[in-house]
Amino acid sequence: MSSRGSGANAASRQSMTASGGAVKARQLAHLHSQLTQLSHNLATTENLMRMTAVQAEAMRGLGSWHAGLFMAASKVLGEESVQNQQGN
Repeated sequence: MSSRGSGANAASRQSMTASGGAVKARQLAHLHSQLTQLSHNLATTENLMRMTAVQAEAMRGLGSWHAGLFMAASKVLGEESVQNQQGN
């Protein structure tokens, strides 16, 4: 009877080893899938950061251009204001 139990235990161990290998293979496949997704997300983030840097530089240029317009408008409007006050 003990030999029958040993045979059942051996078969059970082989079954666990086989199912353990399948579980490990499934986990590795899932890990590979997650790493692929992470790599894709990092590449997307890198591209977005590059575009953001380019856009930030463009915004800086636009800010300078608008500042120049405001200074020119202030100078023109300031001169008109002075002339109007002198005329009174």
